[in-house]
Amino acid sequence: MPAPGGRSARQGLVVAAWRRRYAVRPDGGGDAVECVLKGRRTVVACGDRVTFEHAAGGDAIVSVEPRTSLLYRSDAFREKVLAANATQVIGVVAPDVAVDENLLNRWIVASELESCRFVLCANKDDLPGFDALCERLAPYRSLGYAVVECSAVRSVAALEVALAGHRSVLIGQSGMGKSTLLNALVPHADARTGTVSAALGGGRHTTTETVLHPLNADASSWIVDSPGMKVFGLAHADPDALAPAFVEMRPLIGACRFRDCRHDREPGCAVRAAVDEGRIAPQRLALLHALRDEALHARDPAR
Repeated sequence: MPAPGGRSARQGLVVAAWRRRYAVRPDGGGDAVECVLKGRRTVVACGDRVTFEHAAGGDAIVSVEPRTSLLYRSDAFREKVLAANATQVIGVVAPDVAVDENLLNRWIVASELESCRFVLCANKDDLPGFDALCERLAPYRSLGYAVVECSAVRSVAALEVALAGHRSVLIGQSGMGKSTLLNALVPHADARTGTVSAALGGGRHTTTETVLHPLNADASSWIVDSPGMKVFGLAHADPDALAPAFVEMRPLIGACRFRDCRHDREPGCAVRAAVDEGRIAPQRLALLHALRDEALHARDPAR
């Protein structure tokens, strides 16, 4: 369609991001187009549907379509966008790396805040300690989260089933085998990532923030590989939206004596009663309090 000033505007899918440079896969096929971003306040992520146009200085993203979700992590000072329009988050764990359950639970809350399905992928089922890992994941199964067992070097068939029909984000600590999993799911993913990285880095191979890999011809299903991480802040979260993001607490919202109950020391708290009765894990309630404190501090550092 024509753009203002006679320039040609096209639509496409953002498939890679590095700083403020992006690779956009045009609708209708063709090679990804390197684009810069017009407007410094605009946030663009892998998975975004965008309009871009060619001008004298090169191609530029001029608008972003409304999103169904936006996954990102943040602290009081910085935000890191992971993906837009995802429908599912795959959290990868393995028996040979200590699982940080605080981090894992933060992934779950982030998924719930964006109405994304959360799936645990227990990788490396051929290694010692895998059965113990699965036992450790049993509480998450009881909360309703699927646990997919696989091995990147033997079979990823169960994970492929979980990915079908979804726009997914692959997330995990370093060493969990995400890269090997991705290459089993998407042949030559490493080579493609290197090509995109070199293009966005001006010919130098560099690490992009995220790369999107289509899983079918029309890219209606895709997977985004995110960098390994040690922290996952949710300072951007609405403090009042946090308790409903814990699925076991959701039915109890409104059952406390006080409407503005923070589930801390207030009398008549239904959530604390459930903790005392063993129906809610105390560490999950502790995480709720920690996340609320982070969010409130980000809004008012003097608190």
